[in-house]
Amino acid sequence: MADPRSLFDLTGRVACVTGASSGLGRRAAIALAGAGARVVGVARRAEALRDLQDEIGASCDYVTADVADRDAVPRIVEVISAPFGAPDIIVHAAGINTRQAADDVTPEGWDQTVALNISAPFFLSQALVPAMKAKGWGRIVNFASLQTTRAFPGGIAYGTTKAGIAQLTRAMAEAWSADGITANAIGPGFFPTELTKAVFSDPDRAKRNAAQTCINRNGLLEDIDGPMLFLCSDASGYVTGQTLMVDGGFTAK
Repeated sequence: MADPRSLFDLTGRVACVTGASSGLGRRAAIALAGAGARVVGVARRAEALRDLQDEIGASCDYVTADVADRDAVPRIVEVISAPFGAPDIIVHAAGINTRQAADDVTPEGWDQTVALNISAPFFLSQALVPAMKAKGWGRIVNFASLQTTRAFPGGIAYGTTKAGIAQLTRAMAEAWSADGITANAIGPGFFPTELTKAVFSDPDRAKRNAAQTCINRNGLLEDIDGPMLFLCSDASGYVTGQTLMVDGGFTAK
C-alpha cells in the first residue's frame, strides 16, 4: 500500500479561497498552502490579503474583488488564474450575516445575503469548472452552517442561503462529479470569526453554545484544517454531494 499520507498531499494543485482575508477562509488558505498547494486568496480588503501573503510566502497570491458582483466573474476568473494557472480547488468561504429579524429584513439586506452566500459560489464555480473538466480533477468546497438545518433568531436571510448551500452542493455533485469534480460543504459550528463577534463578545452566550456541543467547547480555527484538507485532496475522491458538520456535535444533540 502506498503511503496514505500522500492522499492529503496538494503539491502541484492550485487553490482559490474566497473570503480569505479573515476567519475560516484565511485559515483554509493557510492549511491548503501547508499541504503544498499554491493559493490565491480573494476578498475585498487588500491589506488583510497582503498580511496573508506575507504569512504564507511565495506560494500565495491574492486578488482584491467582490465575488458577489456577477458581472465581474469573468475578470475575477482571469486574474485568479494568472499567478499559478487555473484553480483545481475552489473554497467558497466569503459570506455575510445581516442578523435582521424577520420583521426587519430589508430587500437590500436580503439581496446582499443571497448574492454573496449562494449566487457567488454557484457562478464562480460554474466559471471555473471548464478548466477542472479539462484536467479531469477538481474540488469545490462550499460553506454551510448550523443554520443549514436549524433556525436561529435574526437569521432568516442567512439561514435560507445556508439551507440552499446544502442543495447547491448536492446539485453541483450531480452535475459535475462524473467529470472528476467533487462538490462538498463544511458546516462549521461556533468558531471565533468576524461573523460570530456578537456570540463570542458575550461570555455567557459563548459558554452556553459550548455546552450544547458533545465536546463541551467551541471551535478553534485549527479544527477546520483536517476536514478542509480531506475535502480538497485525493483522500475524498469518492465523497461528493455531502455536508460535513464540523461543530463538535452541536447538531447531534
